[in-house]
Amino acid sequence: MIMIPEDLKYTKTHEWIKVEDGKAKIGITYHAQEQLHDIVYVELPEVGTEVNKGDPLAVVESVKAASDVYAPFSGKVLAVNNDVVDQPELLNQDPYKNWLVEMEIKNPDELEDLLNAEEYKKLVEEES
Repeated sequence: MIMIPEDLKYTKTHEWIKVEDGKAKIGITYHAQEQLHDIVYVELPEVGTEVNKGDPLAVVESVKAASDVYAPFSGKVLAVNNDVVDQPELLNQDPYKNWLVEMEIKNPDELEDLLNAEEYKKLVEEES
């Protein structure tokens, strides 16, 4: 069964976004970790890194493939979750609890391009 929390926003490239007070935590969706299977390595950016919407933000590797995680909006990296670097399997256990980066939101208008849970569910169904 696919898990798509209602309180998050999503991208077409399978990132989730939790927006709070001008900043947002970003992670990979259940569908993304399911496609990757056993995640063995996570590479995160340095705190302070500035990215533009659509830029590669992080890398998640499994025994099957490496996958870029893309910035869902422009901004600066405020924090990284080193727990997932030390224990990449946490992303398989609960990808919604185990975020990758927290960013400040430079241009709130870019959030309008994100999908809600229902839109993301349709996207995943079309891909399956």
